[in-house]
Amino acid sequence: MRQKGKLILILFFSCLIFSASSLAQQRETPPVKLDKLSDRLFQILGGRGANGGVYVGADGVLVIDAKMSEESVKQTIAEIKKITDEPIKYLVNTHSDGDHIAGNRFFPESVMIIAHEKCREEFFHPRRDGKPSEWNNPELAAFIPSMTFRDKMDIYLGAKKVELWYFGVGHTKGDAVVYFPEEKTAFLGDQIFMGRPQLIHSYKGGNSFGHVKALTKMLETLKAERFCSGHSDPVDRSTVKHHIEEMKKIQSKIKSLVGEGKSLEDVKKEFDENHARLIESIFNEIKK
Repeated sequence: MRQKGKLILILFFSCLIFSASSLAQQRETPPVKLDKLSDRLFQILGGRGANGGVYVGADGVLVIDAKMSEESVKQTIAEIKKITDEPIKYLVNTHSDGDHIAGNRFFPESVMIIAHEKCREEFFHPRRDGKPSEWNNPELAAFIPSMTFRDKMDIYLGAKKVELWYFGVGHTKGDAVVYFPEEKTAFLGDQIFMGRPQLIHSYKGGNSFGHVKALTKMLETLKAERFCSGHSDPVDRSTVKHHIEEMKKIQSKIKSLVGEGKSLEDVKKEFDENHARLIESIFNEIKK
């Protein structure tokens, strides 16, 4: 009887270990892979951190955003080496969120890091919890953007041109759009979320009304037909326009509720729970 009890216990704990192991495997970070958009342009998927991009020029490679971990950056570099022998010359940070810039430090120091001037400022901005930024550490100085732009910047890789644009405050105060004219493709960072409410980092100077203006100006300025972002599949112009209209509807509704004297908690009750952070950002913008 004791032997049977021991056997049952052994089987029980074996099942627990197997289940835990299976769950851990399911939670493992998917490997980095490059999704081909054109002969020269690729989207970086998988790994730890946001989606990014790779553009292969005649004399070098431009990377958009940096993932979060050393392993993911190593995988990114390894995947790039599979498609070209050209060196990585440029790394563009679309904005300052950790899932886009933490991996900067794992790129070779020979890579020039570029961002909008306000994005560079945000590297030193205190964290959401008020703690000092880790980028104040002198050892990380080489991995902070060393070249910035204000309104527009062109980068040439051989004869191929890449355009960096700034359309104003949005998700943060320093969001850059990376545009590839030949491919009619723009990389937006976190300037658009699909399948979840838009995220506005108010503590970094982000603004929902600025976000709407920035995306509208982008559509008016660029002939892009495909838009890649940090956390969604690529979308077309009509999807971006729909996103803008949905944002306007939310803003209009909140304006009306604020006009009625509703409190923030009352306003939040008028929306799905997962909209809470966006509602709070818009509410505070209106109340200012």
